[in-house]
Amino acid sequence: MGDLLGFVLSGLVSGALYALLATGLVLSYSASGLFNFAHGATAYLCALAFHELHTGFGWPAVPTALLLVLVVAPGLGWGLDRLMFRKLAKVGETAQIVATIGLLVALPAAGLWAVELLERAGAPVVPAENQFGLPGVGPSPAVSWQPLDGVGIDSDQLITWIATAVVAAGLWVLMRHTRLGLRLRAAVDNRSLTELRGISADRLSSVAWMLSSGLAGLAGVLATPLLGLSAHDFTLFLFVSATAAVLGRFLSVPLAFAGGLGLGVLQNLVAGYASFAEDITGFRTAVPFLILFGGLVLLAQRRRAAGTAAADPPPVDYLAGRTRGRRWGAWLVAGTLLATAFYTVTTPFWSGILAQGLAIGLVFMSFTVVTGLGAMVSLAQATFVTGAALVAGLLMSRGWPFVAAAAVGTAAAALLGAVVALPALRLGGRSLALATLALAFLADQVLFQVNWLRNGDIGWEIPRPVLGPVDLGDDRAMGVALVLLSAAVIALLTRLRGSRWGRAVLAVRSAPEAAAASGVPVVGTKLLVFTVSAGLAGFGGVLYASYNTRVTATDFTAMTGLVWLAVVVAAGVRRPQFAVVAGLAFAVVPHLMTTYVTESAHLPVILFGLAGLALANDPDGYCAAWPARRAAARARAEAEATAARAGAEAAARAGAAARAGEEAVEPVPASVPGQRPAPTPANGRPAPALSLRGVRAGYGGAPVLHGVDLEVRGGETLVLLGPNGAGKSTLCRVAAGLLRPTAGDVRVLGRDATRDDTVLRSRRGVRLAPEGRGIFAGLSIEENLALQLPAAEDRDAVYARFPALAARRSVAAGSLSGGEQQLLALAPLLQRPPALLVADEPSLGLAPRVVDEVYGLLTELRASGTALLLVEEKAAEALGIADTVAYLAQGGIAWSGTPSEVDAERLTEAYLGTGVRG
Repeated sequence: MGDLLGFVLSGLVSGALYALLATGLVLSYSASGLFNFAHGATAYLCALAFHELHTGFGWPAVPTALLLVLVVAPGLGWGLDRLMFRKLAKVGETAQIVATIGLLVALPAAGLWAVELLERAGAPVVPAENQFGLPGVGPSPAVSWQPLDGVGIDSDQLITWIATAVVAAGLWVLMRHTRLGLRLRAAVDNRSLTELRGISADRLSSVAWMLSSGLAGLAGVLATPLLGLSAHDFTLFLFVSATAAVLGRFLSVPLAFAGGLGLGVLQNLVAGYASFAEDITGFRTAVPFLILFGGLVLLAQRRRAAGTAAADPPPVDYLAGRTRGRRWGAWLVAGTLLATAFYTVTTPFWSGILAQGLAIGLVFMSFTVVTGLGAMVSLAQATFVTGAALVAGLLMSRGWPFVAAAAVGTAAAALLGAVVALPALRLGGRSLALATLALAFLADQVLFQVNWLRNGDIGWEIPRPVLGPVDLGDDRAMGVALVLLSAAVIALLTRLRGSRWGRAVLAVRSAPEAAAASGVPVVGTKLLVFTVSAGLAGFGGVLYASYNTRVTATDFTAMTGLVWLAVVVAAGVRRPQFAVVAGLAFAVVPHLMTTYVTESAHLPVILFGLAGLALANDPDGYCAAWPARRAAARARAEAEATAARAGAEAAARAGAAARAGEEAVEPVPASVPGQRPAPTPANGRPAPALSLRGVRAGYGGAPVLHGVDLEVRGGETLVLLGPNGAGKSTLCRVAAGLLRPTAGDVRVLGRDATRDDTVLRSRRGVRLAPEGRGIFAGLSIEENLALQLPAAEDRDAVYARFPALAARRSVAAGSLSGGEQQLLALAPLLQRPPALLVADEPSLGLAPRVVDEVYGLLTELRASGTALLLVEEKAAEALGIADTVAYLAQGGIAWSGTPSEVDAERLTEAYLGTGVRG
């Protein structure tokens, strides 16, 4: 019994740290949609700072910890959100994963480099890297107690429990009993609706990142006595805590917190009582990663729906249609010059470095297959490299020739890739990345600890091959051979991309359900992508190991693979030739830094990590960004030239018409980008609540609205009719600030609001009741009302008006009927009428009785002075409350007038297809 209680108590210590990290992960992810792989790096940075300030500089422990947890860590989270995370939220998931992995690499190296610089400057720092048994916040050495026989606790454990309990209580109060917590939960439920309610989701995201970083900082400070100062251990700790975040579906803070505590206890119990695994080397330390992988496979859910585009669609190929010479000429010249340089200008040292870069470039091309083509992020590529190299070395030690051993090693890596992929293929995005990383850690700690495979710490010798008269033991010959081999692999991968199989992969990448409906085997295609990628990584790994002439089980760890991914994606993961550039940079840059900048090993790591961060601006990588920007600049220049010619021709035609005595037609000013017409005189009447003049808008360069003019005043209702696809919802988005027009003016209450974002437009009195239901489904009725009506008396007035809502005020809004949800969306507006309400299909999916009630509420709003812009496809009820009717067809106002002027029969037959009451 004492042993069991001891395991539980010690498990609660690590579980408390897991809970803190997992809660921070959930907070930042739920507010921004971004999974922060660098969360553990923030914890390590705070632990490092605490150690140096407390032990080195002699600062008192508690004030130092409070400074780091309450000021420094939140400040770091705020800065990273403003500089990086907001931009990353708008790019594809691959770029998000790699950018935060780059931060994971860069932050610990930056901290250690800072300590190194301080030491050189004579500051009283102490050795930091991989230090253990360090003092924590409490007494040093820790005070121990033994409350029960065989059960002991110490002061560090007790402080961890108390701090975790205080944080749990504080988070519960914050999220459930404060307005900030309510807004954070609203942003999690529906970010875009939060902004439509005048609440800045970006500011909430900053708050969430500050809280998240503060929790990471607290975990780092508390973990210092437990983990010491090992960046590797902190990273492992993060990935284990991600299991608790998975238990909370990346959304529930309480579940993530409880999952972290349970995970720590379960880990200890399995490690303590799993006697069957005593003979399996590394099993006890690998238990967390088994739990992580199992949790991901069992609990994670894919959210991609049929017909949706890929999260990171392939970029435009600006060289499409060009000749082969135009597409490949520069690369052919570069390869020829590089091969020639090995026997002309390079020294033996640099010949070896360049050959090393070409060898690792072959490994990097495996990322081109799995991530660039398949849009799957694999963090196990280093595992495939190690597996292939160890198998090849084992066989060569038995007398096998290089070619045969390399072939079997490559096949072993491909088989390992298939084994890794099979249970993980149902996952996607961050879950797949975490699953492959968990399996990579399992391989490091279990598979590669098998002595007959690893050959102890000395590993295996892998001599360079001799191909006929060519001895690749010469770095120059090795370099030329790798240039030719790289060219062959690039050509093969390019052909594969354009083949039937490549097209199937792109189809599965973009829309798996649609691909399956077309007869493409989705699972088989993904499995083949993973297998080919693993085989290519293994093949490159054997050659890379042969360059070094020896391989050990620790040469290419899972953490090494994270750095590789950051480097190759920063260069450009879409094209295999960019992977070669990444390999050369990976080999050359550290030596250039050492020779010309600094001998510190940390600065090159920082630079490679920061390279991944740049994906926030260039998600397709540096190599792809340069030609893309040049092509975009050329396209802009051509468009401007075309517009100038069109303007000159129009002026010439107008001049000719004037000379002929005809009345020249004046161009619409709003149709000229950047030129804004003066507002229409109001003739003493109040300024319109909403005025659109010459508005043009669309999506991704595809125009939808073509010069729309529209005006609605307070206390009036403008009903906008039109068929599907006419642009009605687009016009609503423009009015609400969700979509910025490409030309024309938007004015609200007489003030120019063209450049206003959604939040500012809402604060000026514009409300959008979006198509569907404008409610927060995950919040209760009371919480939905409290977001818009902070005063209790206002909410009481709503409940008095709608007794059905009052009786169920604690019920989640998503459980209400469609009619009740629509009433809940409109009810707060009756208490605080907006200047303008844009209602997009308010009767959609409602029963006739509820439709009458909804239109009664809209009539009340109009009577209170609110301007109504009402969009409907069914005209019967809408025309009954209309002051003005406008018809939208093909992105333009085809007709407008009073309801009495509506030709019901003509509208019914030509436009609506439904009966209309005049």
